[in-house]
Amino acid sequence: MKLVRAHDNIEIASEVKLATSFKDRLVGLMFVDDMHGFDALIIEPCRSIHNFFVRFSLDAVFVDKNLKVVKILRNFKPWYISGIYFRAHKVIEMKAGKASAINVGDQLEVRDV
Repeated sequence: MKLVRAHDNIEIASEVKLATSFKDRLVGLMFVDDMHGFDALIIEPCRSIHNFFVRFSLDAVFVDKNLKVVKILRNFKPWYISGIYFRAHKVIEMKAGKASAINVGDQLEVRDV
């Protein structure tokens, strides 16, 4: 799957991984040195994140059920906790700088390749 910005088809991530089970959502990106084999992780459902035991900074894009961007945390460093974003339903985690083309209010799409 890939992640694109809907209005102009700009590709944000070419390999998207889903975390929907309790275990996958709990572990997320903890204890990994790099995002091997994927460049974005969608955690669903999710309204708040922490960056404990994550070894690199992230861009965290909080989206609603329709993938409309409601909040972006850029360069979210290890050992921090985000706020709770009640309008969010999912979060898309990417390496810091990867979400530079995304703004609050953008409509995103996940497409099967």
